[in-house]
Amino acid sequence: MATYKKRGYKPNTKEEQQTAVEEQSTTAEVFNTLDEGAGKTEEWVARNQKYIFIIIGVAAAVILGYLAYEEFIQEPKEAEAANEMFVAQQYFETALNSSGAQSDSLYNLALTGAQGKFGFEDIIENYGGTKAGNLSRYYAGMAYLNTNQYQQAIDHLDDFKSDDQILAPLAKGAIGDAFLQLEQPEEALDYYEEAAQMRENNFTTPRFLMKAAVTAIKLGNGAAAEKYLTRIQKEYPDSAEANKVSVYLGQAQAMQ
Repeated sequence: MATYKKRGYKPNTKEEQQTAVEEQSTTAEVFNTLDEGAGKTEEWVARNQKYIFIIIGVAAAVILGYLAYEEFIQEPKEAEAANEMFVAQQYFETALNSSGAQSDSLYNLALTGAQGKFGFEDIIENYGGTKAGNLSRYYAGMAYLNTNQYQQAIDHLDDFKSDDQILAPLAKGAIGDAFLQLEQPEEALDYYEEAAQMRENNFTTPRFLMKAAVTAIKLGNGAAAEKYLTRIQKEYPDSAEANKVSVYLGQAQAMQ
């Protein structure tokens, strides 16, 4: 059992003296072991310091290189790409408010460019790794969809990546629209379902639930159509699509 010893206490008996000697010996062994461990570590560092400095240098170079790339290359490139995209966006937005041949012509200008300015395809090719390049894939996909070039629309929209609450499901649903135009309703239904589930909001969710319901009716799947329509009715009663539920719900129920 350990006993408390006052500071300055001196052992009197032989047993106490022997114990004190053993404790000192043990303490010395511990410090010797620590010294040996520290010595080995120092030796290892001394032997391998060349490689350690190389590793540290490489890590520092990677970090500094990344920071320099972001500041001196990527950021200016982002600004340049956004500036190039401005004219193409104007063509696209004007096309949305036009119709017929004029609309098609404007979409094509948005895609290919004009007056020495890049179109969306040029921006994708030259600035593909930028945010503007990614957004151009969305615009290009929609332009192709509106000019009846459905496979090109699918290709571009499938490459578009976004976490945006509206754009992400719109792109996914537009792929469904393209497949429907290509007379592939099964694929269209898959994309409508995915678009409806991607983000929960009062705009895109009921929109693609309705498209999924109509497509399910076209495929003869009344039960699935009823499920989509009922969800619109219960969860999105104030949406524009809710006003159409009764029209399609009767069809869906009659098929079962």
